Amino acid sequence: MTTSLLFARLAALSHCGRILLAALLIAPAASASDGAERLDDYLRGLTTLEANFHQITFNADRSQMLESDGRLFLQRPGRFRWEYATPFEQVIIADGKRVYVHDIELEQVYHRSQREALRGTPALLLTKDEPVSDLFEIASTESGSERDWVVLRPRDPETEIERIEIGFDGERLDTLIMVDGFGQVTQIRFADIRRNVALDDELFKLDQAIGGDFLELD
Repeated sequence: MTTSLLFARLAALSHCGRILLAALLIAPAASASDGAERLDDYLRGLTTLEANFHQITFNADRSQMLESDGRLFLQRPGRFRWEYATPFEQVIIADGKRVYVHDIELEQVYHRSQREALRGTPALLLTKDEPVSDLFEIASTESGSERDWVVLRPRDPETEIERIEIGFDGERLDTLIMVDGFGQVTQIRFADIRRNVALDDELFKLDQAIGGDFLELD
């Protein structure tokens, strides 16, 4: 499983989705320092995050899409849990060393080193406790009618991710858009966001007694 496929299932909108994406592609660039400052302000002091999410993934020609819903738990640095409830149950856990993808229906667990699995992805941005500018080239775009946008391009030449677009609704980061090298576009919209709340450590541990197949990808 490639990094893009892994994150597409992690990291895989309505009719306005195409309009929004097109607008982002042609939005004129603003100061990179503005974008970096906006992200730094948001990440400063962030230790945990809990939110519901709605995710839509478009293929390269935008003719097909996969829609899903679930819940995110994040603990910086290095740990997260994505729980997909629809269209199929799946749990993705990063414990600081490895990323585990548990496909509940197929009774399979794929796992890979966290360093390789998250290269250039938005998950890397949210979990790494280091300057964003070390990981991404950053630019702002002109504000839209509803959100301010920051555009990131991974510095890692090995990543399959071409661009990440982050939308702020006021002070809240509520939208992530990811474009990969195959032309696939994934949009994630967050809701019911809770910042710096207490989270159980067990959320970030995979129960090895779940059974099924364990498939190591590296």
